[in-house]
Amino acid sequence: YAVLFLQGGASMQFSAVPMNLARQGQTTNYAITGQFAGKALAEAERWGNAVAVTSSKADTFSYIPKITPDLLNPDAAYLHITGNNTIFGTCYNTLPETGDIPLVADWSSAILGREIDVEAHALIYAGAQKNMGPAGLTVVIVRRDLLEREVDPIVPTMLRYKIMAENGSMYNTPPCFAIYMAGLMFQWVENNGGVAAMEQRNREKAAMLYDFIDRSQVFHNPVAKEDRSIMNVTFTLPTPEDTKAFLQMAEGRGMINLKGHRSVGGCRASIYNGMPKEGVAALVACMKDYEAGLRK
Repeated sequence: YAVLFLQGGASMQFSAVPMNLARQGQTTNYAITGQFAGKALAEAERWGNAVAVTSSKADTFSYIPKITPDLLNPDAAYLHITGNNTIFGTCYNTLPETGDIPLVADWSSAILGREIDVEAHALIYAGAQKNMGPAGLTVVIVRRDLLEREVDPIVPTMLRYKIMAENGSMYNTPPCFAIYMAGLMFQWVENNGGVAAMEQRNREKAAMLYDFIDRSQVFHNPVAKEDRSIMNVTFTLPTPEDTKAFLQMAEGRGMINLKGHRSVGGCRASIYNGMPKEGVAALVACMKDYEAGLRK
């Protein structure tokens, strides 16, 4: 595998992936499990015959659809998945079976937060800003044989993986500070037990929230249990008024940014590596107090 340190965010990879891995007009397959998967599909449609082979949109993206090789186009250049869906709180806890079709995955919101089987993928890309470092850096991990795929002459030089790999990610001036900060984060992860330890801690944090929510009469998680994310825990309350009151209560205790995405409402707790267990415990305590107050 080649590891590339690029710019443009994961959103740039929505275009770069089909341009590097597929010929113009070639079929590519996409699994639609949320907003960013949809955006990736839209960019691929500009380049070729991008096909959504499965989608959970009809059920408000509350689960991860199962994928088997028979769902895929046999001549597809790849299958693209979004590994962790931040808005809806879902995650591929089991990778899909793709047969001979290369698997491409956007792991922006879970990389370094859980172990990922790199060898099961042909390509992984991830924006740095969740667990890896500041915004402005995107890491691409690409199997080297894919660098030899013929790329259409129209593809800009800056979007060509092979050019970036041959130049050590320095075809132009790289995002130096973002790479430096990511290096510090890599060291911090290694010094604290590695990715396996990060995953264990994140699973414990997520369990604290899910265990309470599953017992609650007020808070509800809409995600299929087998597809729940350990990075983003979504939950709802009975009414919009309850949601507003709870968010105000939480903010009064120093907890901010718990409001759910505008497309789904409710609440969302993003518990990336930087969030300590104490922060999650404080959130659970606030949820308990709010529920107790409703029962009085």
